[in-house]
Amino acid sequence: RTTMSINSLSRRQFFGSGFAAAGAITLAGTLPANAREWEDYSEQFSGSLGDAVPNAPLRPDDEAGWKAIAKNYPVTSKITNLENGYWGIMALPVLNEYKRLTEFVNSENTFFARLQWSETFRGIRETVAGFLNVGADEIALTRGATESLQALIGGHNKLRPGDTVLYADLDYSEMKIAMQWLKDRRGAKPVKITFPEPTADEPLTEAKILNFYEKALSSNPGTKLLLLTHLNNWTGLIIPVAKIAKMAKDRGVDVILDAAHSVGQVDLRLKDLGCDFIGVNLHKWVGAPIGCGVVYINKSRVGDIDTYMGKSPGSSAVTDRIDTGTLNFAAHMAIPAAIGFHNKIGTAAKEERLRHLRNLWVEPVRKMKGLTVLTPDDSKMVAGLTSFRLDGVITTKANDALMKHLADKFGILTVRRTGPDAGDCIRVTPSIYNSRNDVMKLVSALKTVTASPYSW
Repeated sequence: RTTMSINSLSRRQFFGSGFAAAGAITLAGTLPANAREWEDYSEQFSGSLGDAVPNAPLRPDDEAGWKAIAKNYPVTSKITNLENGYWGIMALPVLNEYKRLTEFVNSENTFFARLQWSETFRGIRETVAGFLNVGADEIALTRGATESLQALIGGHNKLRPGDTVLYADLDYSEMKIAMQWLKDRRGAKPVKITFPEPTADEPLTEAKILNFYEKALSSNPGTKLLLLTHLNNWTGLIIPVAKIAKMAKDRGVDVILDAAHSVGQVDLRLKDLGCDFIGVNLHKWVGAPIGCGVVYINKSRVGDIDTYMGKSPGSSAVTDRIDTGTLNFAAHMAIPAAIGFHNKIGTAAKEERLRHLRNLWVEPVRKMKGLTVLTPDDSKMVAGLTSFRLDGVITTKANDALMKHLADKFGILTVRRTGPDAGDCIRVTPSIYNSRNDVMKLVSALKTVTASPYSW
C-alpha cells in the first residue's frame, strides 16, 4: 500500500509548488512517480530557467549573451580557469537542485531508497536514453566513463588466447592499463600504436588518421578488439570514429569507444558513431554532478559483455554488466536537471562557442616560434579542448614547471598531460563560462614565454 502511494504521486503534487527563481524545483517531499514524469521534469526544468539563459541560440562570438550564461557559474576569482576538462561544474540552478535532492535523500533515507529508488532509477535512465537517442535497455548509469569502459574492456568475452587487442598512445591512461590487463584476463596480445604528431609542414588530416588505422589493422591481422577515443583527453583531437569503426568491423574487429569528452561538447548522435560499446560522462560537458556516467551496449551485443562478476548469469540486461554499489542517489537524480539546463543552451551552440574560444587563442599562438599546437583547425577534428607543446619541453617535470609558471606569474590555470609517446604537453580547456578576455590572457602569457624560452 505504501509503495503504491509513493509511486502514484501526481505531477500536480510534484510540479504544483512551482519553480524557484534560480531554476530549482521545489520538491516538497515528492518526486516524479514514473519515467514519463521524469522526462517531463527535465523539460519543465529547462522551461523554468527564464532569463537565466537567453532563449535564442547564441552566436559563438556574442560576448554579452555568453556573459549572461556565465552568471550561472559561480567560479572562483582566484585564477583564470582554462582547465575545465577534469569535470564541468554544475550551473547554479542545477547545483541548487542537487542540494535540494541531497536534503531530500538525507531526510527520506531508506524509506525512499527501499521503496522508490527502483522506479526513480528507471525514470532517470529513460530520460538519459532520450537525451542520447538510444534505447533505455541499451544503457546503465555508472559513476563515470572510466568505470563504464573498464566494465566493457574487462567484460568483453569474444577474445581468445593469442588474439590481438589494439590501443593507441593517445588513449586514456586507465583504458590503456585495462587493455594491457587483457593479457592476464583473456590471454590476449596487447599492441600499442603511436599516433602521428602534427608538424608545421605536415598537419594532421582525416586522411592521415584513416591511413594510420588502416596500416595498424593490416599490420596486426590477428586483431579482434580495438579501443578508440573519439575526442582525445590529451590533445583534443577528434578522430573519424564511424569510418574507423566500419574499417575495423569489415575485418571482424570489435570496437570499444571512449566518448568521455564527446557528449555535451560535440553535437552528435551516439549511434551514428557506429560502435556497439561506448563509455560516456555526464559530469564533464553536460554539467551533471560529479559521479555520473553511462555505459552503452547495442542491444544486439549485450551477451558479448560478461555479467559483472557472475551477476545474473545469462541475463540480457545491460544493468547486469556493471555493479556500482550504492550510488550517490542525489547526484543521479540531478541528471535530468542538468540535461534540462544543457538543452536550454543547446549542444550545437555550446560546441560552436567552445571552438570559437579555442580558435581565439590557437590562431595567434600557432604563429609563435618554438611552440606546436597539437590539433588541426579543421572543425570536424577539434572542439574546445586543445593542447600545445613547447619545443624540447617533453618531460613531466618541465611541463609541470611550465604549468606552475602560467599559474603563478600570469594567473592562468592549465594542466600538464602525460600520455602521447612524443612527450608531455599542456592542455587548455575553456568552458562556456569563459570569456574572450580569458583566452586572450593566455595568448599574452605565451608571447612572454616563447620570447624567453626556459626562463621559467
